[in-house]
Amino acid sequence: QVHLAESGGGLVQSGGYLRLACTSSGSPLRLDPMAWYRQVPGKERELVASISLNGVINYGDAVKDRFIIARGNAKNELYLHMHNVKSDDTAVYFCHGRWSTVEYWGLGTQVTVFS
Repeated sequence: QVHLAESGGGLVQSGGYLRLACTSSGSPLRLDPMAWYRQVPGKERELVASISLNGVINYGDAVKDRFIIARGNAKNELYLHMHNVKSDDTAVYFCHGRWSTVEYWGLGTQVTVFS
């Protein structure tokens, strides 16, 4: 069993920067791909960005050219660099990873953008 934990959420001013991190514990499985999702109340969870071990990266249209996803040196370590944040970026952000057909999720971290 892999346990994912997000950190780095909080309050950030519009136009500012925030970095989210995701770390894992438990099983030594290497998850691939890994991704960040976000969700606001009343809406479906949406993909923010994903990254695979072979270097394939995808971004949601709403964050292209502003957010950067990266894997860290430690196994299943994942980051999201959020540049030029907007009020629409306010959401709970979840770390996600896949091993074979099994999906793993963190509990989420709240990001709130204020003007």
